[in-house]
Amino acid sequence: MSKIHHAKSIVAGCIAAWALVACGWHDPVADTDTGSGSGGNGSTEFSGQDASAPVLTRNVAVDGRAWINYRRSQIGLPPLTESVTVDKAAQAHSDYQRINNTVTHDQTRGRGGFTGVTLEDRLKAAGYGFAETNAIGEVISATKSQTGFYMAEELVTAIYHRFVMFEPVFQEIGTGSATNSDNYAYFTADFVTNNGYAAGLPASTLATWPINGQTRVPVDFDSDQEEPDPVPDARLVGYPISVHTNLTRTLTVRSFTVRARNGAANLSTRLLAKDNDTNISTPSVAAIIPIGPLAANTVYDVSFSGAIDGTAITKNWSFTTK
Repeated sequence: MSKIHHAKSIVAGCIAAWALVACGWHDPVADTDTGSGSGGNGSTEFSGQDASAPVLTRNVAVDGRAWINYRRSQIGLPPLTESVTVDKAAQAHSDYQRINNTVTHDQTRGRGGFTGVTLEDRLKAAGYGFAETNAIGEVISATKSQTGFYMAEELVTAIYHRFVMFEPVFQEIGTGSATNSDNYAYFTADFVTNNGYAAGLPASTLATWPINGQTRVPVDFDSDQEEPDPVPDARLVGYPISVHTNLTRTLTVRSFTVRARNGAANLSTRLLAKDNDTNISTPSVAAIIPIGPLAANTVYDVSFSGAIDGTAITKNWSFTTK
């Protein structure tokens, strides 16, 4: 079991600049899976893993960054380049959280380890120079006795966090981690695109998660453990299914459904999109969350139809649960 302490998505108040932020906190008592897996790379039990998965180093910052890039590559997104300057900001923020025993995006002036109130402040303090047009994002996870692979994967599961991590236009990433005397680790990942938006995905293209043909997809997600709660009137729901395009584009949803292969009807789901979810500020993403857990060892067929910047698009794919 894991607990997501906080997640939000905001637009910064500056010309053509965006800030996407989300963070997570995981219950150290409930966490039991060490992510050691089989085969020596520490991740073989995760859904959809293939031979290109990174090898575990046991450095939380390095492994978290590698796992984020790996998952992005699986959905067809450009790789993120490590920035030592962004690393510096992320490491300083992990240190701040460890020193103050907190999980937060905003630092308080005067407290130990303070480097800047906001993510933008901290990046500038680390020496990052911004052009007029930029996008920045941050996700945070904290847990006890876990790997960077595990922490990043938990953030992929939490839908508001996934929207940040799978933003196609991000170009650079920096990560940091800090562990206290109780072996409680704070993992911070910061994302940047600067001096204009990157190409991201080609026009009229959608990335999806889970990907087509993915296996061992989890059957459920504890919605109450993410804040804000993506499904406020239910606790244990199905695994979130999402579509993504560049934040500069407008994604219109006409139909978004999922059903068990040979099932009689589409599952009941909650749709998350900018038009009906105030926690989403960018019109370029959408997700559905089945109201109840999925069935084990079952193929599910997903169908999406809508438009990107007015151009009609349809996408059909499937995945199999574990």
